[in-house]
Amino acid sequence: MPSVAADAHPVVTRPPLWRITDRSTFVALRREGRRTRRGPLTLTWLAPQPGAPATPPRAGFTVGKTSGNAVVRNRIRRRLRAALRELQRSEGLPAGAYLLGAGPELAHLPWSEVVSTVRDAVAAVTAEPTS
Repeated sequence: MPSVAADAHPVVTRPPLWRITDRSTFVALRREGRRTRRGPLTLTWLAPQPGAPATPPRAGFTVGKTSGNAVVRNRIRRRLRAALRELQRSEGLPAGAYLLGAGPELAHLPWSEVVSTVRDAVAAVTAEPTS
């Protein structure tokens, strides 16, 4: 007799989004990254090195104590991570390293506004610079 439970819960795969774990990437983001601000969100992006092997986008989050207690800060990080994954799933996220920071307002924004804010910021930093 086939198991009904196996069919009732399909496996949902999340698109790969790696963490930034090395200090050198954070230093490079600070020195060479392209930065933008949209409302309570600050986003810095560093393009992948030419000739580097293809890897999924990497992300880091910076949410200071002025944003609230640990519960609020973690909620902000989770919302930012989920917004990046949603963009990656729906539109594709350009490769590179992303550093996202946010203020306490982001914890209370409607979800659609969080996603559109992150989308606008990503589009701004990944667009080709005009001379």
